[in-house]
Amino acid sequence: MALRITGLGEEIAAVTGLPWNVPLEEWPEDPMLAEKRGISRHIVRLVRSTDDPDSEVYAVKETVSEFANREYKILRELTHLDSPSVQSIAVIEGRTDKNGEELPCALVTRFLPYSLPYRVVLSDKTVTAEDVTLMANALALLLVRLHLLGFWWGDCSLSNTLFRRDAEAYAAYLVDAETGEFQKTLTAGQREHDLEIAHFNVAAELEDLQLSGVLYPGMDPIRASTALIKRYHRLWSALKDRQVLDPTDRHAVERAMRQLHDLGFAVEEVSVSMEEGENEGKLVFQPKLVAAGYHKNRLRELMGLETEELQAKRLLASFDRFRGREKSPKPPMHDSAKRWLDEVFRPTVNLIPPELEGRIELAQFFHEALEHRWYLSERAGHDVGLEFAAKSYVTEVLPYRRDSGVDVRVDGAMQ
Repeated sequence: MALRITGLGEEIAAVTGLPWNVPLEEWPEDPMLAEKRGISRHIVRLVRSTDDPDSEVYAVKETVSEFANREYKILRELTHLDSPSVQSIAVIEGRTDKNGEELPCALVTRFLPYSLPYRVVLSDKTVTAEDVTLMANALALLLVRLHLLGFWWGDCSLSNTLFRRDAEAYAAYLVDAETGEFQKTLTAGQREHDLEIAHFNVAAELEDLQLSGVLYPGMDPIRASTALIKRYHRLWSALKDRQVLDPTDRHAVERAMRQLHDLGFAVEEVSVSMEEGENEGKLVFQPKLVAAGYHKNRLRELMGLETEELQAKRLLASFDRFRGREKSPKPPMHDSAKRWLDEVFRPTVNLIPPELEGRIELAQFFHEALEHRWYLSERAGHDVGLEFAAKSYVTEVLPYRRDSGVDVRVDGAMQ
C-alpha cells in the first residue's frame, strides 16, 4: 500500500517528513503543545513541522478515510468563506507500520495560534462567571455565523471549539467539522436542531468541570448553556428580523445600520420600504444579506492588520481619536492610517521585550495597554500616557500571561 498525501501544495513538504509509519498515539509530544490539545474522541497530536521551536504547529487526527476527506473539504470551504475555523492542510492515506500493518488515515490541520481549549481557559484560577458567559457568547456568535453560511454543525460543543482572546471578550473557532454539512439555506428546524445539540453538549461539559471542582463556584451549567441559546436567538433576530422605524426620523435607517455594524456585521443588502398602517405609514427596515467581520475587514483594508473583530473595533476607535486631533484640512484617510501605525501602534507594541514576545497577540497587547492606561490614570488622577502604561503593563502583567499556552512566571521562575 502506497502512502498518499493530498493537500495544499506549499504545505506538502512539511507534512511529508512526519513519521506516518508510526501509530499516532506513539508520536512524542512536546508537553507545551500537549496542554493546548483539547479532549477528542479521536487520537490527536499537536506536532511541529521541524525541530525548530518556532516552526509551524499542526494538529494531526487519526480517523477513517471517508471522514477525513469529507472534513478536509468542509474545512477548506469554511476557510474560503472566511468562517472562524481551523484550516485543513492534508489528508494522509495508505499508512502502514514497519511490519506492513495498515494504520488509520490522518487529517492534518493548522494549529490556531494563541488559541486554547475551553478546559485550559476555565481551569485558570482567575476565571469568573463573566468569563464563562463571554465564552458562551463567543460560541453563540460562531454558530450564528455558520448558520448564515448555510452550515449545519451537528456537534456544536466547547470541546469542538478553540478560544482566543478578543479585546475584553473571546473569539470562538470551529475545530471539528466531521458531522457538519452545507445546505443552500438552513431551515428554522435545522437551526433549532443544532441549538438543541449545543445546549446538551455545553451543559454536559460544564457539569463535568463542576464535578471536577474546576468550574467557577456557584455557576449553574444548565443556566450557562441556556444563556448561550438565548444569546444566539437575540443575535439571529437582530440580523434577520425586520424592524419598524419612525418614518419621520431622518437618521433611523442610519442608526439601524450602525447597530448591525456594532454587532460586527456589514450590511451587504437591505430592503427599506414604506407600509401603510392604520393611522400612518410605517418605515420597515429588513436586512437581506449580512456578512461578519465589519471592523476586522475595515482595519485590514485601512492598515493591513489581521486581528479579531473586537480588537479591530478597539484599534479603529484609537485611530478615529488620532484622526480627530489632526488639523484641518485633514489628510487622506490612508495617510492618517500610516501615521497612526508609525506614531501610535508600532511604538507601543515594540515595547514588548524579546524574552516576552509571543505571550500575547500584538492587537490584544495594544488593547490591554489602553485598558491599563485607563486604570493607572484613574488611580493617579491624571492621564499617565500610553507609553508609560504600556511599559507598566510589560512589567506588571505580561510576564504572567499565557494566551499562547506558555508557562507563567512566578517569583522569577517558570512553572
